[in-house]
Amino acid sequence: VTSHWIPLINDRTDKDSRVPLILVGNKSDLVEHSSMETILPIMNQYSEIETCVECSAKNLKNISELFYYAQKAVLHPTGPLYSPEEKEMKPSCIKALTRIFKISDLDNDGILNDNELNFFQRTCFNIPLAPQALEDVKNVVRKNMSDGVKDNGLTLKGFLFLHTLFIQRGRHETTWTVLRRFGYDDDLELTQEYLFPLLKIPPDCTTELNHNAYLFLQSVFDKNDNDRDCALSPDELKDLFKVFPYMPWGPDVNNTVCTNEQGWITYQGYLSQWTLTTYLDVQRCLEYLGYLGYSIIQEQESQAAAITITRNKRIDLQKKQTQRSVFRCNVLGVRGSGKSGFLQAFLGRNLARQKRIREDRKSYYAISTTYVYGQEKYLLLHKVLPDFEFLSEADLACDVVCLVYDISNPGSFEYCAKVYKKHFLDSKTPCVIIAAKSDLHEARQYYSLSPLDFCRKHKLHPPQLFTCNTDEAPSKDIYTKLTTMAITVRLGTVHFWGVFHWV
Repeated sequence: VTSHWIPLINDRTDKDSRVPLILVGNKSDLVEHSSMETILPIMNQYSEIETCVECSAKNLKNISELFYYAQKAVLHPTGPLYSPEEKEMKPSCIKALTRIFKISDLDNDGILNDNELNFFQRTCFNIPLAPQALEDVKNVVRKNMSDGVKDNGLTLKGFLFLHTLFIQRGRHETTWTVLRRFGYDDDLELTQEYLFPLLKIPPDCTTELNHNAYLFLQSVFDKNDNDRDCALSPDELKDLFKVFPYMPWGPDVNNTVCTNEQGWITYQGYLSQWTLTTYLDVQRCLEYLGYLGYSIIQEQESQAAAITITRNKRIDLQKKQTQRSVFRCNVLGVRGSGKSGFLQAFLGRNLARQKRIREDRKSYYAISTTYVYGQEKYLLLHKVLPDFEFLSEADLACDVVCLVYDISNPGSFEYCAKVYKKHFLDSKTPCVIIAAKSDLHEARQYYSLSPLDFCRKHKLHPPQLFTCNTDEAPSKDIYTKLTTMAITVRLGTVHFWGVFHWV
């Protein structure tokens, strides 16, 4: 065994993924003594040996036990969890259990109280713990470590100690049941099935978070907003994302959503970013919700239950009503026309605040809420790169279009006119001309028609004057109008902002 079979098997497997071994002593009916004392040194020498069984096919001694241990070695292996040489859990196991602890710590106070322990127990094993059983568990921890129980709740150290104890006593299945319930595979990685549940999205439909998903995300925000200032500081945001294998939000997010004066993401900005991710990349949203343990905390089959797939646009037109809450506005214009300023103004930032934004942290998106007919809606602004010849379907697919020109630049409007005539002249997508930097002197445009005459000719609303060079936060009226226009045109109705008389 030691000179041939074990070296042969180990030579053909990686050190970090050794195949579990079971030593089997056959024909135990032929001897009157046990050979276990001889085997123990071998078991201590080779950590991949799970157990040793003496059996007899003649009198069926330990035959069923042999197959039980073989199944257990495959289904609940020790190797990924525990290092016998070090007599402690492996780092990957500690990392996984730490994430599980943090998800289960619903109030984020660093301990699992009785309610949280019971929820954890029901989640993993489908039965609650009796009050005395809870106390027995905590007493075991108290006897073995001083900081395993705090305020009558289980700390992370106590939680990890319990699982170490389970493994050392041969109850690997307990720890494996917990790990698999929280989405882990045999290599202690979250499975693709857990992170990316099946979600079919028909053409011309969009994806949004439903009410229960927003409630869940609100609870995640609340439990990490330690100072209750309705904003997440960098440390609070970092703590929120500790259950992720990487930091999902970069510095550009702070320039995509609303922040407070310190530049911290507000509650509204936090929900807006989740809304943006769901709309643009629903698979990424499912992954993120998986890391947060959505399906476990909400007791759903998967995080796909958090997603609403909106119905086809044609049905909205037929019924003259929409169930959508998110509307997309693509913003086009030449470089320097004021597109970035238009996006940032939607987030309440005037020109002075915008000048403090670093170039490498600028965003092509801005999202926030507006109110239309008393209902809260999300408006998603997307700044499209000004490449006239290579506008993709994604650049053109939206609910409303903003064509932005700089009134002080005489060559700025021509791009808007050409884009409109090439891509939107015969389109049902509503278009609005934005006359940006209206605080500056207006120059005569080189284009053959003035912006006003162009709008008159093509039956568009007159150019909307806009500036973000204000003392206070810029007005949001234009964004409410855009959202209203996106909704009403989608429903096959016409909404006028006022009565226009073309002279």
